[in-house]
Amino acid sequence: MILLLYLALGAVAGLLAGLFGIGGGLIIVPVLVISFAYQGISPDVLTHMAIGTSLATIVFTSMSSVKAHQEKKGVRWDIFKPMAVGIVLGAVLGVYTAAELSGPVLQKIIGVFALLMAVQMGLGLKPKPGRDIPGNSGLVGVGTGIGWASAIFGIGGGSLSVPFLSWCNVRMQQAVGTSAACGLPIAITAALTNIYKGWGEPALPEWSAGFIYLPAFIGIIITSVYFARIGAKLAHKLPPIMLKRIFAVLLVVVGLKFLLA
Repeated sequence: MILLLYLALGAVAGLLAGLFGIGGGLIIVPVLVISFAYQGISPDVLTHMAIGTSLATIVFTSMSSVKAHQEKKGVRWDIFKPMAVGIVLGAVLGVYTAAELSGPVLQKIIGVFALLMAVQMGLGLKPKPGRDIPGNSGLVGVGTGIGWASAIFGIGGGSLSVPFLSWCNVRMQQAVGTSAACGLPIAITAALTNIYKGWGEPALPEWSAGFIYLPAFIGIIITSVYFARIGAKLAHKLPPIMLKRIFAVLLVVVGLKFLLA
């Protein structure tokens, strides 16, 4: 039963990753928190494990999504390269920040973030293109902030990087594709840091590599890679307004559950 949940979760996360340029973490983290609690994993580590496992799965989701976007020339590598430098630094700092917070506090932070994203997606709020792309130093700074926040929330950063790139007059399909590419260094760096930071934690269950729970990780990536490619293809064909609104309702439920728990 749990394996089927992980497989279904991977399919949904992969589709979202390809369609919206996000890594699926906004769905993966809450579901894993609930699943880990049901499995009896210690409250001291289950939220950190949900975040770490989510970031590890985004490595594979991002690779699949980036390949599909690149085939349609949807990645601005000139923007990605300087952002990636900042992203690596920010992701390490983000994991260390999250490690200093208790599980309940982390859940409250994620709940607030989920509600903010629900409002943004449900109402279609996005900054109007109003400026040029900053220079390399500016992109490094932005990448640091995105990497830091993404590592705390267990996301691929698309909900932050897509609005920023859109604001900088990057065409939406390229904003989504470039955002998907940015999710890769976020996920790799944060996943490795979560392994290091969580290694030897006494409350971890069996089959854990630091803060990454391997059964959930494997189950999710089995389906997420395939569905990420489907989502990326749909992103270039469909106006996903209705899907965004459905996703927003789901985020409201997630946010309220974490805040009221």
